[in-house]
Amino acid sequence: MNSRPIPDSDLHAYLDGELSAERHADVAARLANHPEAARRVEAYRAQKQALRRLFDPVLDEPLPDGLKALAAPPRSAPARWLPAWSLQRIAASLAIALVGAAAGWLAHDQYRPPSLAGQPPPLPHQAAVAHVVYSPDVKRPVEIGAEHEELLVTWLSKRLGTTVRPPRLGAVGYELIGGRLLPGNSGPVAQFMYHDASGQRLTLYVSTENTANRDTAFRFAREGPVNVFYWIDGKFGYAISGGMPKDELARIATAVYDQFQKN
Repeated sequence: MNSRPIPDSDLHAYLDGELSAERHADVAARLANHPEAARRVEAYRAQKQALRRLFDPVLDEPLPDGLKALAAPPRSAPARWLPAWSLQRIAASLAIALVGAAAGWLAHDQYRPPSLAGQPPPLPHQAAVAHVVYSPDVKRPVEIGAEHEELLVTWLSKRLGTTVRPPRLGAVGYELIGGRLLPGNSGPVAQFMYHDASGQRLTLYVSTENTANRDTAFRFAREGPVNVFYWIDGKFGYAISGGMPKDELARIATAVYDQFQKN
């Protein structure tokens, strides 16, 4: 039995069909002995399928009249224009590039509770989208790495207008990768990212936009393939997101909650 952890980079390459036949077979065999990694692969596959369902119809949408007009040649110029099918694909590519996969997920009502359609997305939904966008990134998952933690803390605290510091999660098997600044509904938001020895990642989303909500209960939400535990505490709204099972994420979220309570 091969007990070596499978890096997330290999899992994504396996799912995307980017491995050689030999390497693909090796990862497939190792997944049989790593049920947690196999669950992550299924979570990533569900994410891809959800995004495809959202954006594949763009290819079949009618070409906007404005784009047709821009593509038409000037009357004084020779008639050199692109065929309609090329313009259709250009329009689809532009739409996808401008909106972004995760932004589209956030905006699409099918991923939002019906009662909240037309309103700013709730904390767990925002956190889950941010997790899906950045946690799979192999080359640059964070803006500032853990080796520059003090710089990260100073920068995020200045932007959020209050001190924000990542918790220590070594006791539950996770180490800080780093963090980044994100846009919220009405201001900046901080995201901290962690990973365990196998490469599995989780994110902590910290917002100051939910402080009007006095419901401080510890709550659970499932956003597509992502599990989220979230709560409000003083100036902050917190959300822990990950693709791991609910009970494992609950253990981590409890450790984060307890640590913030002591500070």
